[in-house]
Amino acid sequence: MPEFLDLHSRTSKVLRALADEAMRRNGLHYGQHHLLAALWEQDGRTPGEVAAKLHVTTPTVVKMADRMTATGLLVRRRDDRDNRLVRLWLTDAGRALREPVETARRELEQQVTAGLTDAQRACLMEALAQVNRAAEDLLDGSGTGS
Repeated sequence: MPEFLDLHSRTSKVLRALADEAMRRNGLHYGQHHLLAALWEQDGRTPGEVAAKLHVTTPTVVKMADRMTATGLLVRRRDDRDNRLVRLWLTDAGRALREPVETARRELEQQVTAGLTDAQRACLMEALAQVNRAAEDLLDGSGTGS
């Protein structure tokens, strides 16, 4: 179904550009809100744990964390039990971005889905969740496609 892949790709690019613009208004570079969200969910993750959650490489997270440490959004600390591990911890500034970032994302979602009925929105979310699960299964190697 190349039509789906093409439409999804075009839509993803446009949504990424819109999200990037919204994140820049909050002082973030693209993708940093995903790292923040992983830490808002569970502070103190290792870069490897964040990378696995976001389906990116650990060096990608390390590079992003370098930039975010320099801007005061997070700090790195050695693990209390295993000194070989480094954990990423939110600063007050990183925690303070949660509400404005989530608000910006909700507003964008409302804007791009404003032309849909509640039923269409629910159907879209269900279908995208199924596609996401199938894609993650393929990426993880199980290939079950739920």
